[in-house]
Amino acid sequence: MREYLLVLFVTAAVTYLLVSPVRKFAIAAGAMPPVRARDVHREPTPRLGGIAMFGGLCAGLLVASQLTTLGRLFIQSADVRALLSGAGIMWILGVLDDKWGVDALVKLGGQMIAAGVMVWQGVTVISIPVPGVGPVAVTPTQGMIISVALVVVMVNAVNFIDGLDGLAAGMVCIAAMAFFLYSYRLWIGYGVNDAAPAVLFSAVLIGMCLGFLPHNLHPARIFMGDSGSMMLGLMLAVAAISITGRVDPDLIGARTGSQTATVHALVPIYIPLLLPLTVIALPLADLLLAVVRRTWAGKSPFAADKQHLHHRLLQVGHSHSRAVLIMYFWAALIAFGTVAFSVANTGRTVVLAFAGLCLVGLVVLLMPRFRPHAPRAVQAIVPPRYRKARPEAPAEPVAGAEAAVQTAAAAVDGPVAPSHPQPAPAPAMAELSAADKALLGRLGTGATAAGPRGRSKS
Repeated sequence: MREYLLVLFVTAAVTYLLVSPVRKFAIAAGAMPPVRARDVHREPTPRLGGIAMFGGLCAGLLVASQLTTLGRLFIQSADVRALLSGAGIMWILGVLDDKWGVDALVKLGGQMIAAGVMVWQGVTVISIPVPGVGPVAVTPTQGMIISVALVVVMVNAVNFIDGLDGLAAGMVCIAAMAFFLYSYRLWIGYGVNDAAPAVLFSAVLIGMCLGFLPHNLHPARIFMGDSGSMMLGLMLAVAAISITGRVDPDLIGARTGSQTATVHALVPIYIPLLLPLTVIALPLADLLLAVVRRTWAGKSPFAADKQHLHHRLLQVGHSHSRAVLIMYFWAALIAFGTVAFSVANTGRTVVLAFAGLCLVGLVVLLMPRFRPHAPRAVQAIVPPRYRKARPEAPAEPVAGAEAAVQTAAAAVDGPVAPSHPQPAPAPAMAELSAADKALLGRLGTGATAAGPRGRSKS
């Protein structure tokens, strides 16, 4: 576990440190397209974040190759080399699309080429476990078709949900965590050595997402673009393919001691690709709904629109951050619920907990206007949107400003009554000194003009 954690932290650190220079490079290279009608952000934001993520991937695998336990995977299995070659092709295709734009059909062809290169190097489905029957072998052609289809579906599913700040990276990180827990349990708990590459790929994937997320949270400083989203989807698919069909039920049966316990332990992989599909259940559902919606409207399945699940959450009234958190919640609930069902001795507790959390999720989903406020004791450390606003006393208007407003209004609509009674103007005498007042009094009465000369003689 320590070696996996080391690889995870190195991948996250390298990805995080590379984002800032990559952002400057994207701005200088002009990979900052204008805001489109279907976009949610309001200002042009640089893309090419996948460059930093690919750097983190290479750094994590380089460190893993120098470790004692993980270094054996590079000798005993070709999965790591296949992952690097497929991810490299997908990354180059994504960079070209982020900078100049690539036609949808050309992009689909590139995805199939990347998947074919990995299949050619050995990352392919060998057999499919069927309940009550056991592993059912597939022909090389069937395995190739299933593997390529899985890669294309996962790549486009992750690409479709990359519509809000932090959404794709967060959901892939949650899926990778769930897959890491399950594959690590198969490898350590049941001695399934073929699960070791899936554990490594999941750890590297978690590190890539955690290193990129701080820069991608709302408001995002940089987008991963297709160079990042397609690479994340490919890595999820490779982790799933590398473990599917390679788990021997007899080996797990020897550890559990009973056929019933074996069946329960293998629930996530007895049905073909159940666990890989559950960890991306929401992206996959969004992909299927988008294809049906666009085809029904007579449009191309690759035509962009603003009707994805995250767009609908915003239309309901949820804020940007809350829509992302809701998607996180449902992704974690489905992925970790499937893993928990395979780990727990009884599924009743898991089902009840799952039902209760679903109820909580539905309540939050249907209350977009509800905004919780933190207690007064912690309001100094929480974001401003969770602080309760204090009522402020209305400020008295400035006399000069109010007079100017009334004058302008009177010029348009006639005289306007003052909003509050104005004090009577002070007499001019109040602004004079005592001597001036005395002099002004004498002038007003004519005393100075009459003087002693004007007096009558007695």
